[in-house]
Amino acid sequence: MENKYQEELKSLLSVTIKEQASDLHITEGHPPFLRISRKLVPLVKHADFIAQDTEGLAQAIMTQEQWQRYSEQKEIDFSYVFEGNRFRVNVYSQEKNVALALRLIPSAEKTLDELNLPPILKKFTQATQGFVLVTGPSSQGKSTTLAAIINEINHSRSEHIITIEDPVEYIFKDDRSIIDQRELYTDTLSFPKALRATFRQDPDVIMVGEMRDPETIATAITAAETGHLVFATLHTNSAAQSVHRIVDSFPASQQGQIRAQLSGSLLGIVSQRLVPRIKGGVIPACEIMLSTPAVANLIRDNKIHELPLVIETSNEVGMVSLNRSLADLVKRKEISIENALSYSTNPVELRMIVK
Repeated sequence: MENKYQEELKSLLSVTIKEQASDLHITEGHPPFLRISRKLVPLVKHADFIAQDTEGLAQAIMTQEQWQRYSEQKEIDFSYVFEGNRFRVNVYSQEKNVALALRLIPSAEKTLDELNLPPILKKFTQATQGFVLVTGPSSQGKSTTLAAIINEINHSRSEHIITIEDPVEYIFKDDRSIIDQRELYTDTLSFPKALRATFRQDPDVIMVGEMRDPETIATAITAAETGHLVFATLHTNSAAQSVHRIVDSFPASQQGQIRAQLSGSLLGIVSQRLVPRIKGGVIPACEIMLSTPAVANLIRDNKIHELPLVIETSNEVGMVSLNRSLADLVKRKEISIENALSYSTNPVELRMIVK
């Protein structure tokens, strides 16, 4: 028999799906909050949660093993399926109370075109080896972009694709490819361990959900060097910042070697933001850096600060700066100039481009 928290959980998840919210937040002292079109909206008819409620809801959505792991580590990621809809769940402790953040993973399989992503991204799906990074702040659609890229390969080529995720988000259906999805703690104990094991699993394409430590980064770059096509995400704001983050995660004595490896294996970096549309919903704005001899030389020679200029002046080969992408969306009347400026890393330059 279901307890009251299991019933309440079902009700809250149903509302999240019905309202097409991207996230559901459950925390002590507040009613439930939904994130709809980037804005947090409280469910005002719902009473504020007390500590007993948030803990009860957490236990209703978790297995005993997951609750044990949360109790020891004070946070846990996992996936949860409700009526065919998949949620990415993070349970964490705040002020000694339990809190939950649930992200609704869109079930519809969308193509790069349907996601309004630049056509140049299809170039990455046609490569046979190399390293591709999809970057941006949290909740900016990185996983969705990666899923579309993996599906493009799945529908067009016969490959063995291995994903390593925490947790598994999009569930792929094999088409022309075989796709094995490995979830942290369920199928493997760590990203580096799973990544090293792929060398014995005969993959063509490897997707790493997140590069969190130097060991994972080094193994991913090595995989790209040794004939694999590797996709990964990073929480960074730009292509240049991504290269800095990768290099700076290693001791000074190893940085020269990492720069050399990266310059030789990198295919490109996509840094994206999801900007509210004028007509509702969101649309991606993307900075795109492609590996050219000039880009490779700047990375190898530690002149990473010059990468933005190369991106800005290499439009003819498919590179796009974030400001150019935002300006284009403003000119197409997809987004407002106010929203464009708030998402820009250089608003003064953006105003000049738009004028």
